[in-house]
Amino acid sequence: MNISAGVIWKGDKLIDGVPQTLDMLRSRGKRLVFVTNNSTKSRKQYGKKFETLGLNVTEEEIFASSFAAAAYLKSINFPKEKKEDGGKKIELKPGFLMEHDKDVGAVVVGFDRYFNYYKVQYGTLCVRENPGCLFIATNRDAVTHLTDAQEWAGGGSMVGAIAGSSQREPLVVGKPSTFMMDYLANKFGILKSQICMVGDRLDTDILFGQNGGCKTLLVLSGVTTLSMLQDPSNSIQPDFYTNKISDFLSLKAATA
Repeated sequence: MNISAGVIWKGDKLIDGVPQTLDMLRSRGKRLVFVTNNSTKSRKQYGKKFETLGLNVTEEEIFASSFAAAAYLKSINFPKEKKEDGGKKIELKPGFLMEHDKDVGAVVVGFDRYFNYYKVQYGTLCVRENPGCLFIATNRDAVTHLTDAQEWAGGGSMVGAIAGSSQREPLVVGKPSTFMMDYLANKFGILKSQICMVGDRLDTDILFGQNGGCKTLLVLSGVTTLSMLQDPSNSIQPDFYTNKISDFLSLKAATA
């Protein structure tokens, strides 16, 4: 079972009933994998977040879109070289020409709280002027939940900036791309038809499951509301939907 992080928490707040639900699913022999499009943390850092929230989750069960980007580069034997952190600023003056590393072979764009014009210009120059330079996006999420109080601009806004200025579309390795689903199926040696994708977003989580040939369960405790699901303009329909992941507990009680 693939579970989106948005089903587990909002910001740094754990959603009610999650620990008991995960324990119940594991007791029934379900393999749980936690998939997130948030690229700001490593697997180890996510492990610490799960631990802080009182959840027993190992690093091997966590797959972030940053991991997917690294896995993709490894799959094409991309050489390990230096990386540009982009932590600089531009002081525009008459005649100023911004230099960039002509040897950069891949620009990977993910969510970045410190995104700035230097990073946009540097990434644009690499994508546009370096022969064969890859343009990879960890995700194109329009919004994210940095806190439980409101939605915040997501990684898609950063990707869109460089896509717009370079006039190139990126290769997306996070949800709803099939790359991560293929990777998980191969890693765990299971058929995609045996996987259920549980998530709170129609255009990433549910589409990710559908693109990968899995069953899908939409949970209404996150981004997607019932009215959004039932809107006539919405073409993405999950196999199942429920209010929150802890509804599995009442299902267990009914079948016990």
